Amino acid sequence: MTAFLIVLALIALLVIVTLIKSVRVVQQQTVGIVERFGKYKVALQPGLNLLTPFVDKVRYTIDMREQVVAFPPQGVITEDNLMVSIDSVIYFQVNDPVRATYEISNYIQAIEQLTMTTLRNIIGGMDLEQTLTSREEINEKLRYVLDEATGKWGIRVNRVELRSIDPPPSIQDSMEKQMRADRDKRAAILTAEGMRQSAVLSAEGQKQSAILTAQGDRESRILRAQAEREARILKAQGEAQAITTVFNAIHAGKPDQSLLAYQYLQMLPSIAQGDANKVWIVPSEIGDALKGLGSAVGKATGIPQQAEGPFPEPTLEAAEEMPEVEAGPARDAAVAEADVAVQEAIAAAQNAAVGSGGIPRPTGTANPSGDSQAPGDFGARPQG
Repeated sequence: MTAFLIVLALIALLVIVTLIKSVRVVQQQTVGIVERFGKYKVALQPGLNLLTPFVDKVRYTIDMREQVVAFPPQGVITEDNLMVSIDSVIYFQVNDPVRATYEISNYIQAIEQLTMTTLRNIIGGMDLEQTLTSREEINEKLRYVLDEATGKWGIRVNRVELRSIDPPPSIQDSMEKQMRADRDKRAAILTAEGMRQSAVLSAEGQKQSAILTAQGDRESRILRAQAEREARILKAQGEAQAITTVFNAIHAGKPDQSLLAYQYLQMLPSIAQGDANKVWIVPSEIGDALKGLGSAVGKATGIPQQAEGPFPEPTLEAAEEMPEVEAGPARDAAVAEADVAVQEAIAAAQNAAVGSGGIPRPTGTANPSGDSQAPGDFGARPQG
């Protein structure tokens, strides 16, 4: 009985082991390579798969997803014999798991070596400047070569990227200096252009300002000249009208020798007020002098003994009515201003009445120097 139980237990164990060996679950995006007695049998698809126990064996499990492999920096020599360090990244995907398993022993290592040799071939035909500025061209060439070479392995290279291209430290320092000098040059050029444009704009502004100033000065001078011309014309017309009015008024009054003698006598006190007069003698024969004054004046050219002819009386324009000023400080100020104007007019008339050079000025009865003259003498004694 005990032996029967042991045999039954062994049979049950063998059945369990056989079931385990016969059932295989494959994950999504994964393919299992099955071999029977060391030879490829079938590729297991994702899901539940049944195998022949103790005959079939899953040798490889291939990941069908896109993979990313970063290779360490590799030293590459350029066409101008400069060593640069290039770090690359490869994006690839397994299309045929059977060929990827049996056509190449280690496809990742093979892709790495192929990438290194291809980079050396591509970079060897470029100088340093082209290498640094032709990343897209290098990526495209590298991807094309890798995709063509790995196609027979059941692998497709989707993309190749160069993460960094590092020149030697000395070359990098020289490049930095060159870039700095170039930037300084462009900055100086931009500064000079800005200063030039600023100077041009300032000069144009000064030019426009000078032109406008000259035009304004010319117009102002023209306006002042026109105003002065009109003022002179009006002043001349006013003087002509005043002379005509005075002339007509004098002749309309028909002056005679008596009026002229009377006017002469009125001017004698004004003549005596001159500072240069030293002696003034009142003649004793003043009556006889006055009698003969008319005849003496009558001999003047252009003055008739008796005025003749029709002379129209001057027509005086009505004075403009001045607005009345109310009583108060304003009226007092207006009155004071009018008084000052009247006094100035009187003083101007007196100054104008004083004889000009060439007319003898009679002096007073006494002179400041104390000299005297005998009665009956006329005129002034020359100053000694």
